[in-house]
Amino acid sequence: MSQTQEHMPSSMTALTIRLDDELFAVEAGRVREILDLVPITEVPNAPDFVGGLINVRGRVVPLADLRVMFGMNRPEPDKDTRIVVMEVDMDGEPTIAGILADKVHDVTDIEAASIEEAPRVGMRWRPEFIRGIGKRNGGFIIIPNMERIFETPGARTAPVAASEERSAS
Repeated sequence: MSQTQEHMPSSMTALTIRLDDELFAVEAGRVREILDLVPITEVPNAPDFVGGLINVRGRVVPLADLRVMFGMNRPEPDKDTRIVVMEVDMDGEPTIAGILADKVHDVTDIEAASIEEAPRVGMRWRPEFIRGIGKRNGGFIIIPNMERIFETPGARTAPVAASEERSAS
């Protein structure tokens, strides 16, 4: 049994979204709501991946643009652009975040048997950001690894570096 299938239930209920010209699936159980585009507050010096902050019912929520992580085109928002508000694990803590979607399609079941590991060659994305690739209606659905994508770069090494700095002085 592949590593991907070990971590997948017999089927995955997923919300399918379009980013650029690709179909992606996020776990439907993690989705809190789907919003029309709302005003986005840019954050100075934030990484490109963090599109800014949005207000979701009085709560400040970070907004991520997965297209940046996958090296995709970033078209201007249009009438189909949506924000998918979902729960992601960031450094072991459940956190609410928004992701931009060029279009939200539907909720569907993806059978675990139809999900395969991402090939190591021929991919245009970093394989560690992909949990698997599902097949549906003759096409492919990319299942991103949201935990890996949302990991804070350097978060685990910063305390170690600081303690080493202190002990060196």
